[in-house]
Amino acid sequence: MNNIEQRLQDTLKQIEQQGLYKRERVITTPQGVKIKTRAGKEVLNFCANNYLGLANHPEMITAASGALHTHGFGMASVRFICGTQDLHKELERRIAAFLGTDDAILYGSCFDANTGLFETLLDDQDAVISDALNHASIIDGIRLCKAARLRYQHSDMNDLEDKLKQARQHRTRLIVTDGVFSMDGDIAKLNEITELAQRYDALVMVDDSHATGIVGPTGRGSAEHHGVLDKIDIFTSTLGKALGGGSGGFTAARQPVIDLLRQRSRPYLFSNTLPPPLAAAGIKALELVTRSSELRDKLKQNTAYFRNAMYSATFDIKPGEHPIVPVMLFDATLAQSMAAKLLEEGIYVIGFSYPVVPQGQARIRVQISAAHEHEHLDKAIRAFGKIGREMKIIE
Repeated sequence: MNNIEQRLQDTLKQIEQQGLYKRERVITTPQGVKIKTRAGKEVLNFCANNYLGLANHPEMITAASGALHTHGFGMASVRFICGTQDLHKELERRIAAFLGTDDAILYGSCFDANTGLFETLLDDQDAVISDALNHASIIDGIRLCKAARLRYQHSDMNDLEDKLKQARQHRTRLIVTDGVFSMDGDIAKLNEITELAQRYDALVMVDDSHATGIVGPTGRGSAEHHGVLDKIDIFTSTLGKALGGGSGGFTAARQPVIDLLRQRSRPYLFSNTLPPPLAAAGIKALELVTRSSELRDKLKQNTAYFRNAMYSATFDIKPGEHPIVPVMLFDATLAQSMAAKLLEEGIYVIGFSYPVVPQGQARIRVQISAAHEHEHLDKAIRAFGKIGREMKIIE
């Protein structure tokens, strides 16, 4: 044991020396635009996936607390034993209707949905073709299956076509992509991907975790954004971001896919499902998303306002229209230092570095919310400008 402890300590020391050590900041308030840290200072939150501001929305809290009284705290069982309530079935029905699929299946997280998908559907006769920048949960899920694995360069359609040609001899070819890439904020070229899929008789799976509820005219995600909602074979996504920011994920697809996942998907079979309050809140989140475009419209306006101001200040930010706004710094220590200085200015952001992003691609990922007001955005823009000039990142 002493040997392994020393090895682990050496690894941790190396991580810290490289400026890659990740320290958790403790907040003492509900998730929202204004939060307090353990130090007691109130700061503006610009690093949550709370895109629509639903994480502390009063209707979400009412729905969750109501279910706590009517349906209890937890299921204490997996779904096929005695862990399924009417709330779970209703939420699955709502998700399927929202995305236009036959059915949906709930998981504890989208990570579970992704790790439970590929092993269930594919074997050594099949091939999975994955974008190079796909989320870690997709990568881990693919590792669990016996299918041939091919990776195409990020959003490179020529390379994707080459990989489809290489996989022609396989029984099933499944193209896998994030709908929105979480570190860059760019939207997958699903119009071109689905065209290639049709040409080469392949299926398409999309993890739309950073798009569900906010991307597309009615919030149905990256496929709706490109007008190909009916051409996606399998969706996975989360309830933990725009749809309330709690916990839970899902897969939505044709009936045979969902039926087989219920029979053989290991995270589904061997883990408890969502507690009743989370299921009820998920139903409410979908209701709020479909009721009005007001929150999406405000989010879009806020995002454009912040992006334009950061461009004008000459920061190096990744182009796009998504509320993920990566401020590129390239050096891990610089990103950590700038995030710490911004916290002193009352702006809560996080520096991202390897292994969350590739080596040499460190950044601060700013995330905009519909709950932000212009005064909040202006304060963040001023703080970035002040610290950016002090650190000679901008002139």
